[in-house]
Amino acid sequence: MGILVQPIVGTLSDKTWTRFGRRIPYLFVGATVAVAVMCLLPNAGSFNFSPWSFGENGMYAIITTLGVTMLFGLLMLMLLDTSINMAMQPFKMLVGDMVNEKQKAKAYSIQSFLCNAGSVVGYLFPFFFTFLGIANEAPKGIVPDSVIWSFYIGAAILILCVIYTTLKVKEWNPKEYTEYNGVTESSEKSENSESSGNWFTLLKNAPSTFWKVGLVQFFSWSAFLYMWTYTTGAVAETVWNSTDTTSKAFQEAGNWVGVLFAVQAVGSVIWAAVLPQFKNTKMAYSLSLVLGGIGFAMVPFISNQYLLFVPFVLIGCAWAAMLAMPFTFVTNALQGFGHMGAYLGLFNGTICVPQIVAALVGGVILHAVGSHQYSMMIVAGILLLIGSACVFVIREKK
Repeated sequence: MGILVQPIVGTLSDKTWTRFGRRIPYLFVGATVAVAVMCLLPNAGSFNFSPWSFGENGMYAIITTLGVTMLFGLLMLMLLDTSINMAMQPFKMLVGDMVNEKQKAKAYSIQSFLCNAGSVVGYLFPFFFTFLGIANEAPKGIVPDSVIWSFYIGAAILILCVIYTTLKVKEWNPKEYTEYNGVTESSEKSENSESSGNWFTLLKNAPSTFWKVGLVQFFSWSAFLYMWTYTTGAVAETVWNSTDTTSKAFQEAGNWVGVLFAVQAVGSVIWAAVLPQFKNTKMAYSLSLVLGGIGFAMVPFISNQYLLFVPFVLIGCAWAAMLAMPFTFVTNALQGFGHMGAYLGLFNGTICVPQIVAALVGGVILHAVGSHQYSMMIVAGILLLIGSACVFVIREKK
C-alpha cells in the first residue's frame, strides 16, 4: 500500500494549491480515514452475524470458512495502512518544502523523536489501562477493553495532533514556494517542473543522491524486515530453548519481544535527540547503522532476557537514523528540482522494495545459514554494516 499510495499522494499534492495549503489537505483526509478505522477495527467482533446461505456447497461455505469478522479486519487493516501512508507523507513533504538545508537534519530528527515517542506510548497504553483496572482479558473472539481503549485514545491523539498541525503550520503560496526553493522560470518549463514529467521521467532525471541513499536504504530495510520476521524465533531459541511455535515457552518469548520492541523505541527516542548534535551528517548516519549492526549481531549470543535490552537499544539507534537521515540527504539534493512530493513518494519505494525482496529470499538465506532463526539476526547485522559503508558514497549538497 505504501509503494502505491505515497507516489500518488506526492504527485497530486505537488499540483494542489488551496487556501488550506498544499500538503495539509492530504494530511487531513488521511488522518480522518485513519481515525475512523482505528475506532472500527477493535469492534470487528461485533460483526459476527450469520452470513447468507447460497446452498450447502456454495457461498455460505466460503463466507463461513473465511469469517465475516476476519474479512472486515483485513479490510480495515488495508484502509488503516493506506490512510496512515496518506497522513505520514505530507509531514515529510512539509519539511522538504519549508525547512532550509542547515536545519533539515534537525527537523527530521525531531520527527523521528516524536514517531518513536508515540511508539513507546502505544506500547504502554494496554499496560496503563490494565493498571487502572480496565479488563485485559475477554472471552474468545472479543477484544479486551484495554486494547479497545488503546485504539480510541490513539485516535483521539491523532485528531489533536492533526488539528494542532493544521492551525500552526502555514504553508507557502506558489510564489513563495518558487522563490525559496530555487525554482526559476526556466526550470518551470523543464522536464523537472511541477507541471510536467511522469514518474519514469522523474526517476530518469533524479539526482544521484536519490539512488545512492536508496542503496543504503536497501540494506537497512532488508535488515529490519528480518528483525520483524525472525526475532520471536531467535529469542525463543536463545533464551527459552524452544522451537515449538505452539509451546508456552514460545508464546512467552513472543510476549517478551513486544517488550524488546518497546525498548528499541526508547533507544530510538534517546538517539533521535542526539543525532542533531553531530556536525557531520554522514558520520551520524553511518555510526547509527554500525551500532544497530552490532546490536543485531549480539542477539544470538545472549541467553538472559534482560540483557537483550542492550542490543535492542543499539538497534533503536539505527532505527532513529533511518527515519531521519535519508530524507535529509534526498530533500537537500532535490532543491530546485521541483516535484518534491512526487520524488518523496517514489523514494518510499526504497523502503518497500527491499522488504519485498528480503521476504522473497529470506527462506533461502535461512536454509543457507543452518535453519536457526537466531542466525538471521547476524545476517541482519551484516546488512546494516554494509549499509553503513554505503553511506560514504553519498555526496552531500552544501
